Amino acid sequence: MSVKPPRIKVWLNQQLEILAPKLRVLTDQPFYQKTQGFCQQQWQQHRRRTLIWGGVLLVLIVAWNGWSFWQKLPKAPPPIPVTLLVAEPTTVPNVIEVMAQAEGANETEVRTRVGGILVKRLYEEGQKVSAGQPLFQIDPEPFKIKLEEAQARATQTAREAARLKKLYAQQAVSRKEMDDAVSANDIAQANLKEAQLNLQWTTVTAPVSGIAGRAIRSEGNLITTSADGSLLTTLHQVNPIWIRFGLSDNETASLPGGRLDPNADTTVQLILDNGTIYPEIGKINFQSTFIDPKLGTQQLRATFANPDETLLPGQFLRARISTGKLENVYLVPQAAVIQSDKGFMVWVMGEDGKVVPTPVKPGTWSGKDWIILDGLQPGMKVVVDNIIKIRPGASVMPAPVNPAPLAK
Repeated sequence: MSVKPPRIKVWLNQQLEILAPKLRVLTDQPFYQKTQGFCQQQWQQHRRRTLIWGGVLLVLIVAWNGWSFWQKLPKAPPPIPVTLLVAEPTTVPNVIEVMAQAEGANETEVRTRVGGILVKRLYEEGQKVSAGQPLFQIDPEPFKIKLEEAQARATQTAREAARLKKLYAQQAVSRKEMDDAVSANDIAQANLKEAQLNLQWTTVTAPVSGIAGRAIRSEGNLITTSADGSLLTTLHQVNPIWIRFGLSDNETASLPGGRLDPNADTTVQLILDNGTIYPEIGKINFQSTFIDPKLGTQQLRATFANPDETLLPGQFLRARISTGKLENVYLVPQAAVIQSDKGFMVWVMGEDGKVVPTPVKPGTWSGKDWIILDGLQPGMKVVVDNIIKIRPGASVMPAPVNPAPLAK
């Protein structure tokens, strides 16, 4: 069974069949041909312009995104401004710094010669005392009584000896009786002198001038003449004063010949607690010939003038021993030397403006500088500041190059 097309569709087909001849006539006209060619030309131009501007817009978008991406990429850091030091060999004194302790040039023990009760201390501990100055007072009353007894006995024996001498001259007594009387008088006179000395010794005086130490016995203690009970205090002579120190094996190894030559011109300086240099120069007056097995050091001692008594016995100091010279070494500021688990190193600027880590062998300090024994060559440019900012291969911008420091 066939389906008939809708009426509207039939009508449209009939109308097209009527208009088709008329449209063919219209399209054959010259005006229509010209209009169609113009429209096609305008369309082609519009299409071309659209493609061109679209391409330009695409290029701009790509360029902008590329610029933004490039801006976000990590940039190479700018060169680090640094100060350089040109390494030049120099000659410096061979110096060793060690801990030292002051001690009195003469340490004198103050001991009592008589026993008794200590009744008074007559000096200020830690103060300067003069020779003969009273320091302690032992109870004198028992010794006064003994002195009175000795005086009475001495008077009696002197009188008896004089009487017997007269009688012997008259042949009234024997020679033995007179000699016994004279001997008894001599003994009594000696006992009198002993009693006088014992009473005098109850006042204990300073045998020498110096700084008095702490009182070992206090008032009320029983003082005896035994070795353990007679010591009362100690006096330290502080002008001149002695400075005692020791050198370990590592320290003596850095000396010429590996030891301190007793015939060399060796001087000693002292560095006080506040960092200042003591104005007097010391000389070594004792050098041990063996190594102390307990301390592992060679003990030495130097003497210093101490007119103002600035140094006190027991004071800890730093001793700077100078002996001989170190040649062809380099002085580098302490801040420029880096210490790590691999040793010591400095940063050296290469020809390309980049830093290179350079291992060095340091010696001791000379003022604010390290003495570099090995690792540097003449003309090397050592970085001395901004050390914390530098990494291997970093570029640096040198400030004006400083000359090497002079030997001190």
